[in-house]
Amino acid sequence: MWPTRSSKSEVAVKVTQTGIRDPKKIEETLKEEGFFNIFLWHDSQGTTYPTHTHPYHEVRWIVEGTLVIEEGGEEILLKPGDRLESPPNRPHRAYCPTDVTYICGSR
Repeated sequence: MWPTRSSKSEVAVKVTQTGIRDPKKIEETLKEEGFFNIFLWHDSQGTTYPTHTHPYHEVRWIVEGTLVIEEGGEEILLKPGDRLESPPNRPHRAYCPTDVTYICGSR
């Protein structure tokens, strides 16, 4: 993982502990909320994504495993059933401490 940062800034993400882990239910929910480009994604333990942005409002909904997102100087550990929403153009990076399966969507 990354070194701990001493300065903290406001995190502009929203994390909801939904408890929902069924991919079909998650996809239906996201479609009803106006998300598009919805897909199931798998990453292996140890996968990292360097700092980057997305042009759209993004969602990551964890089905299995764990994912760590660092955004705004804060590390957020996502577990099964957790839903993370991130605004457009917000720099962040990610690390997979375990194998992880999640659903992605844009709006």
